[in-house]
Amino acid sequence: MRKHLAAIGIATLLISTVAKAQSTPELFRTFDLGVKRTPAPQFFVMESKFMLYARDGKRIGTDVYRLRLKSNPAQAGKDGDEYTCARFTWQPQGGVEAAIPALTDWSYVFKAAGDKGQMFGIDSGKFERLADSNGKTLPADKGYHVYNAFIDFHSFCNVFADRAAPGRGIQDLKKVGDKIVHAAAFSKPPVNSGESFFENGEITLELKGLSQVNGRACALVGYDSGESSFKMQLKGTQTAGSSHYFGDIYKDLANGWVQRATMTEIVVSETTVATPPNKVNAVVERAIDIRNVSEKEFGM
Repeated sequence: MRKHLAAIGIATLLISTVAKAQSTPELFRTFDLGVKRTPAPQFFVMESKFMLYARDGKRIGTDVYRLRLKSNPAQAGKDGDEYTCARFTWQPQGGVEAAIPALTDWSYVFKAAGDKGQMFGIDSGKFERLADSNGKTLPADKGYHVYNAFIDFHSFCNVFADRAAPGRGIQDLKKVGDKIVHAAAFSKPPVNSGESFFENGEITLELKGLSQVNGRACALVGYDSGESSFKMQLKGTQTAGSSHYFGDIYKDLANGWVQRATMTEIVVSETTVATPPNKVNAVVERAIDIRNVSEKEFGM
């Protein structure tokens, strides 16, 4: 009898808790996700994992790329926010982590719009024939992934997280459950070599709820790329394929900065080369985690 009454008590408490959560005014109020970011420096740590799978579904190996990036907003004499790469490392599958000296303390000014080869104001030429701290030149495709880490960062932390065209940006997500097709949907930005491109599908943004990161109240915004495609031309090779990426952005409701961003991407591709076997198929899963950290953790 006591157990029965205890069970009834627990069930009543759960129902009461759910009912209270569902009636919380905070969840139903209107939010301003287009709030202007405060001009204080921010420190980010980004980790990108590339997981390659065999045809039978077994994971072959994982490459890991790590970026430490500092934002210096509104610098005098600059026409945009300045970013400084404090350190960039890569760790090939089964190998030892090594730094990329050419990127240490390298700075650039972010630009929402850029010329071909200068996407987001980033000089793609900086990433040609990169060498690691062991003196080994990175293969061309690995160098592209290093370059792409910066593009990914700004795509999530600026393009998706900042205001965009009316009716097509994060500022239009006013209440939990709101969903829009983003201005970047079906865009086809060129990338850093030849006729290479990445074409987005129907990118959607949705205000999924509220969360807390670094002790700060954040809007939890989910994004989904829809069906995307790409072509990448490197010396002697051409790779074409499809991509589907999705993830979450945790945007600070008070200061406007992204406190965390995640991404998962599934890539299926075919690479054509000059020597047999002429076609190589690949399935890759990418996982990205971007964290806004303290200056102390950033310097560790």
